[in-house]
Amino acid sequence: MAREPLVKHIYTADPSAHSFENKIYVYCSHDLDVDCPEDDTGDQYGMTDYHILSLENGLGPAVDYGEALHLKDVPWASKQMWAPDAAFKGGRYYLYFPARDKQGQFKIGVAVSDKPAGPFKAEPQPIEGSFSIDPCSFQDEDGSYYLSFGGMWGGQLQCWEKGYFDGKAPLQPGPDQDAICPKIAKLSSDMLSFEAKPRDLLILDEQGRKLKSGDITRRYFEGPWMHKYDGTYYFSYSTGDAHTLVYATSKTPFGPYTFRGTILPPVVGWTTHHSIIEHKGKWYLFYHDSSLSGGKSNKRSVKVQELFYDSTGAIKPMTP
Repeated sequence: MAREPLVKHIYTADPSAHSFENKIYVYCSHDLDVDCPEDDTGDQYGMTDYHILSLENGLGPAVDYGEALHLKDVPWASKQMWAPDAAFKGGRYYLYFPARDKQGQFKIGVAVSDKPAGPFKAEPQPIEGSFSIDPCSFQDEDGSYYLSFGGMWGGQLQCWEKGYFDGKAPLQPGPDQDAICPKIAKLSSDMLSFEAKPRDLLILDEQGRKLKSGDITRRYFEGPWMHKYDGTYYFSYSTGDAHTLVYATSKTPFGPYTFRGTILPPVVGWTTHHSIIEHKGKWYLFYHDSSLSGGKSNKRSVKVQELFYDSTGAIKPMTP
């Protein structure tokens, strides 16, 4: 059954949904008109602010609370506020977001509010040791918080494989080389820093082998999301140029993770970005596509569908 965008008065993308205060809050990037040709480094995605939506139940309708944070209010950032995420701890809400710093490198910043819908106030500096894009926060049952992140090509993940920023690194390794891994770090108790240096989040095939860079239907590209179901950790992500949303599972948050299958086939537009949450006993997949804009890849709209598991814990594939 076709789903309409949650809101149509603006273009929204990269939905990170959370169940806060008995509602669903969706933290979105905001697509704008950008007079720029499309390229592999994502210059056409020139977003400058974030909007937050809320839903009383999983399928809408949605309320837009307006601008929650703007580029001009982030001291260290220069441009491109891409996909955000949020977390709650100790009466405060934390918005994690990527942006390019004054040197053109993507870093991950934090902004804080006492309300889930903001407005948020940014910390003066990005998280020390952070890089690349697409932060995803995850709270485990023991109260620990983790941040996974990373995006290829324009997201610069490939530029950090040597342990420092190499702006001349190829967009990805050769097809027979090991795929570049997303990163994961445990957050410190203040939620503003990493407890330890980020480490690789390894994704293996069903035979326990590392995925290869040329395996574009399974290897990681961007858009990480972590959730837990029936004692198992699920790590889902976008394959990027294969345009699919897939997932892997593990018994620990750090992995390694074993590839399990596809959640969502290609949507209208270049790629997808998503989140998966439980709310009032039901599970939902939030994602975006470009149907409202007639297929323009940098003008996307957030949608939602109910998500189901089978008896083995596998996520049932769905049609966008």
